[in-house]
Amino acid sequence: MVSKHFLLAALTVAFPALLVAAPAAPSVATVQVGASAVASSFEIEGTLQAQQQVTVSAQAAGRVLSLAVKAGDRVKAGQVLARIDDRELQAGVAGGDAGVAQAQAALQQAEQNAKRTGELRAQGFVSGAAVDSVTAQMKAAQAALQQAQAGRSQASLARGFATVTAPFDGVVLATQVEAGELALPGRPLLTVYAPGRLRAVVQLPASRSAAARAATQVEVTLPGGQRVTPLQRTELPGTDAVSQTIEWRLDLPAAAAGSDVARPGQPVQVRFAGGVPVAAPAGLSIPLAAVLRRGELTAVYAAQSDRFVLKAVRLGAPQGDTVPVLAGLKAGERIAADPVRAGLAGAVPAAR
Repeated sequence: MVSKHFLLAALTVAFPALLVAAPAAPSVATVQVGASAVASSFEIEGTLQAQQQVTVSAQAAGRVLSLAVKAGDRVKAGQVLARIDDRELQAGVAGGDAGVAQAQAALQQAEQNAKRTGELRAQGFVSGAAVDSVTAQMKAAQAALQQAQAGRSQASLARGFATVTAPFDGVVLATQVEAGELALPGRPLLTVYAPGRLRAVVQLPASRSAAARAATQVEVTLPGGQRVTPLQRTELPGTDAVSQTIEWRLDLPAAAAGSDVARPGQPVQVRFAGGVPVAAPAGLSIPLAAVLRRGELTAVYAAQSDRFVLKAVRLGAPQGDTVPVLAGLKAGERIAADPVRAGLAGAVPAAR
């Protein structure tokens, strides 16, 4: 009879991997999302936007014959930007001219008939009813002429839409069509903006609005590093239902708008400082080391029962070793102190 010790020894030699203990799941320490006093100043990223910007759209249908400008070109009010094939519109104008000529001839004949009938009535050869009839015919001919003239004016106006001009002095921001493409009424052709009037636009979390309203100093840092003070700040009345943010518009001085490095669409940093109300609500903060950044994603690993769940968060400007949480977490939640280890397979929150 084979002994148990002999069998165990044989298994150890033949299958050593069976006796090796499975690696323990990594245990990651957690930290609690805590409250922090609202700082007397904070920064948030915004975007430059032109105060006066329009999208020039087609008002007539036809092939785009030519684009007279390109993105970056400066234009004057009334300058030709694009031309659309107007052969069909020219035919409409010709038809309008023919209609007017026909109506004029009909009116002339009606006036002559009315004159003759009036003479015959004076001599007693026709009745009053005949006079009323030719008078009505003459009025109808007059109305038909007015209608034909209105149709010709409308055709001429439509033909004018084939030449697209600049609405004001500005810069071409972008072109949406190329020569040869089909233009339809309402289709965007170009975008033009006035370079001398820019503003910074920020989507401010609703929880920061009170501090922003009370701020005694607002500063915008342009892409080139230049810092300017807005001439005016406007808080839009609505709050976005999804992101819970409020749009703020900060009008910049002409000197900043005229800078070569300041263009619509570029990012800027906006700093609100001073004047925070005493009754301002506390915010949330987490350690800067607990934040995971992967490209455009900013997230943390939140502890849920015996596992970690990746949560996207929106953060404010770092304050030393901590960073304020604007959205994505609640007070009291626990997150992984080391997001790299928490992302390993099987990682579990460490026992407190």
